[in-house]
Amino acid sequence: MADGSRMKQAVKTDSESDVSSPKSPSLRLLQELLETRATPVEPPPAPTHEPQIDVPERGLRFRHKVLIAACALMVAVPTVATGTYMAFFAADQYHSAASFSVRSMDSAQASDILGVFTQASTGSTASDSYVLLDFIRSEKMVQRLESQFDLNAIFGRRGLDFFYGLGEDLPIEEKVDYWQSMVDVSFDHASGILNLEVRAFTPEDARAVADFVVQESEKVINDLSLSARNEVLAASQQEVELAEERLSRARAALQDFRAVSQEADPLEGAKLAAQLIATLEQRLVQLQTELQTALNQMGEDTPRIRVMRSEIQSLEAQIEAEKQRFGSGPAAKGSRNGSASSGVASRIQRYDALETEREFAERTYTSALTSLERARMDVSGRQRYLAVFIDPTLSELSQYPSRIWNTLLVFIASVFAWSLGAMAYYNIRDRN
Repeated sequence: MADGSRMKQAVKTDSESDVSSPKSPSLRLLQELLETRATPVEPPPAPTHEPQIDVPERGLRFRHKVLIAACALMVAVPTVATGTYMAFFAADQYHSAASFSVRSMDSAQASDILGVFTQASTGSTASDSYVLLDFIRSEKMVQRLESQFDLNAIFGRRGLDFFYGLGEDLPIEEKVDYWQSMVDVSFDHASGILNLEVRAFTPEDARAVADFVVQESEKVINDLSLSARNEVLAASQQEVELAEERLSRARAALQDFRAVSQEADPLEGAKLAAQLIATLEQRLVQLQTELQTALNQMGEDTPRIRVMRSEIQSLEAQIEAEKQRFGSGPAAKGSRNGSASSGVASRIQRYDALETEREFAERTYTSALTSLERARMDVSGRQRYLAVFIDPTLSELSQYPSRIWNTLLVFIASVFAWSLGAMAYYNIRDRN
């Protein structure tokens, strides 16, 4: 500040001494800069009050205490309760495992083991396996178990284990739910094998129940196979019965015709009758020739002429009788206009129709019998049966319940629920 004043005074003195001389632009610029630098700068006004600074409170806030209490209530309590129940109250459970498959006769005749599995898995036995899968878990199986075992004695509550035990006097729907929780059955579509696992509170009960399930499954497969066999054979058997009835009618009609016509075969009878008439007519012509020859040598009243005329009359009568029998027979004696040819033709036509019907009925009956035998062979080849690979086992150690795993699952679920609640709380708090 002092240096500036002195410089300003020096410049002013020089300016006053040279007042008469004009100022240069450089001097004017220097003078303006000195004046600007020499001007005092006023300080900013002081604040009226000091700003407040948030000082963190010591200790936990109320929301932190609520979160800790919720964590203890939602995580610690369920986990400890589950661990305590699993350690001291849950009863030991034993399992019995079995493996079996639904097979058919044709799939069992495969050339190699790969063909066995591919035919068993891709054939129609897969649908039977799914039927068996549903049957094991169905209400029907529970009813059969009740008829064979005392379910309360096998699956009843053991001590204070109220969670895994079967309650008393439960409806059938709840029994089915409990049975589905104690049985595990799966189907491997690639190999066609069903894996069964039954749990109970003793190894003997588990194996007995698993053995009974396998036996009932075999009965179901046998019933399905028998039902399919009967359905397939029923149609063929019905065709055989119809063909047999038709053949019987055709034979009876042919027998009635032979009884009325008194001919086994009208065509053969007509041939024999024609030959007989031809022979008689030939003999008649010969006698008439001899008669004419004798008349030229003898008189009318000679004994030889009378004998010859008598023979001629007998032959003519016999020929007429044969023509009447051959032409119309007993059935056409009342017909005035009937002829031999029309009678023979009608009988031959009737006989041909009856014989054709009989032959067709015989062929139909033979074809029906062949179809029935073929169907019986096909059904026998496709017959189902239950092939048991692993018989129900007897456990020596308890595998269920999974105490550590169940406790860990409860802990994870509780932590997840508590975390969702905490995040929801902070989300709502931040928005407000």
